[in-house]
Amino acid sequence: MNLRLAIVHFLLGISSGIPLLLVGSTLQAWMKDSGVSLEKIGVLSLVGLPWSWKFLWSPTMDRYPLPVLTRRRGWMILTQIALMAAIGCFGFLSPADHYEWVGLAAVVIAFLSASQDIVIDAYRRESLSDAALGLGTSLAITGYRVGMLIAGAFALFLADHLPWSSVYLISGGFMGIGMLATLIAPESKQAGSDAPRSFRDAVIEPFKEYFKRPGAWWVLSFMVLYKLGDNMASSMTTPFVLDQGYTKTEYAGLVKGVGVLATIAGGIVGGGLLIRIGILRGLWLFGFFQAVSILVFARLSTVEKSLTELGFAVGVENLAFGMGTAAFTSFMGSLTNRKFTATQFALLSSLVALPRTLLSTPTGFIAQQTGWTHYFILCAVFAVPGLLVLARLQRLRIFSKQES
Repeated sequence: MNLRLAIVHFLLGISSGIPLLLVGSTLQAWMKDSGVSLEKIGVLSLVGLPWSWKFLWSPTMDRYPLPVLTRRRGWMILTQIALMAAIGCFGFLSPADHYEWVGLAAVVIAFLSASQDIVIDAYRRESLSDAALGLGTSLAITGYRVGMLIAGAFALFLADHLPWSSVYLISGGFMGIGMLATLIAPESKQAGSDAPRSFRDAVIEPFKEYFKRPGAWWVLSFMVLYKLGDNMASSMTTPFVLDQGYTKTEYAGLVKGVGVLATIAGGIVGGGLLIRIGILRGLWLFGFFQAVSILVFARLSTVEKSLTELGFAVGVENLAFGMGTAAFTSFMGSLTNRKFTATQFALLSSLVALPRTLLSTPTGFIAQQTGWTHYFILCAVFAVPGLLVLARLQRLRIFSKQES
């Protein structure tokens, strides 16, 4: 993998990571500032449904190129321009006065973001060799986390000094990073040669080929469960930290500083370890680490307010995220058939988003009923089913191809 391609995947990762928190934890902070209840904040997790259903329209993006740029890059630039406009306009709504309209606008942004992810994921798999997939995925994840920091920590910092409308205008402008990456990205030659010849081929063949594989349904279960506890915890992290008495600026500063360093370290360490120990061992090791990182927040809820304690929790969480997602995304990429990259990757990653949306919807209610300490302990318990399914995949020798 040359330097140009490495930079492109890092920048595309940033572009992919920005929209998520703008309709996630940053929106939660905006709603909390506006006096919206925790129950309503939790319900708004449903705006992430497009990430869970993106496989439904991914065949269209697999089959039909746009008349601008090339096959993948045309769809990238279109979704990025639309996201820039939608995010900027989104900030002029009021969660307190227009709760339903805010939800609808957030769904539109989530749909556009999910569509961008479809082509970015496909482009990464098609442009990288099997040997370079782990490193390229780590770069993309590091960029993704940086994008989340821009939309999360930096946006929260701005919100302490600027109105929310300005925060979202500035955040939308950062989508220009992805547009730059798209313009300088080389198109994969293989992507064009393997394009489906008909819409039927684009819709039917990817699913037919996948479900013929042994253990296909177990793999789908793993996609749903592996990051279930982590997603439940992260869906309430921002309200939790603010509820503990930390200011948005304090939280943003630690996430921007400690979080960035931990994310970069997680990407580098995770990518390096995957080369040495393989995807299977990486999923086991990083899966346990994810569960431990959740318990760190349970501990944080029992101690007095301390920036040192918060910084430690943020650092551990970001490190675990970078390492776990590197192994998880590399596993997804290794499962896709290059003839149907966009659709099969969209199917697998859609299921990854499911616990972040449907299963995260009642998290506000649960946290309010149980209290923060018991809530995060419960999230750690929900990390166990994914590891049990991983043991099943290991017995089915699902990893024999990836580890050989």
